[in-house]
Amino acid sequence: MKHVSIIVMIIGIIAGLYSPAIAHSVHYQVENRGISIRVFYSADDPASYSAYEIFGPEDKIPFQKGRTDKNGVVSFLPDRAGKWLVKVFGESDHGYHGAQIEVEVNEGLLMESFKKPLVATYTKLFVGIGFILGIFGILALLRFRKSKG
Repeated sequence: MKHVSIIVMIIGIIAGLYSPAIAHSVHYQVENRGISIRVFYSADDPASYSAYEIFGPEDKIPFQKGRTDKNGVVSFLPDRAGKWLVKVFGESDHGYHGAQIEVEVNEGLLMESFKKPLVATYTKLFVGIGFILGIFGILALLRFRKSKG
C-alpha cells in the first residue's frame, strides 16, 4: 500500500510539472492562404504603416483593423465569400490620402477580382484633362484681360 501511494504521488508530481509547460507554450501553423494588397503613393513610395480597416460582406463593424507593414502591404484571411471592402487611411508628407478597395472573394475563399475607383484606374487621363483645361483657362483669362485693356 505504501508503494502505491508513492507511485501515485510521483505520477501527480510529474503531471503537475508537465501541465504548466503545455499551458505556456505557443503553437502556430504556417499556411499559404490569404489575400494581400500593396498600397502605395508611387511605385517607389509605399504607404508604410498606414491605418486600415477591412469590412466583410454586410459587416457594420470592421472584420480587421491595423496598419500596413513597411512595404505598404495589408494581408487578411477572409472567412466567407462575397464583396470585401478594404479602407486604407494613408498620410504622407504632403497630406492625407485614402483608398477604398473592393475585393470579390469566391467560395474557395480566394480573390475573384478587385475594383479600383474610377480616378485610380484613369489617373493619367484625369491629369491630362486637368492640364488641358488649365491651359485653356489661362488663355481665356489672358484674352479677357486683353479685350478689356
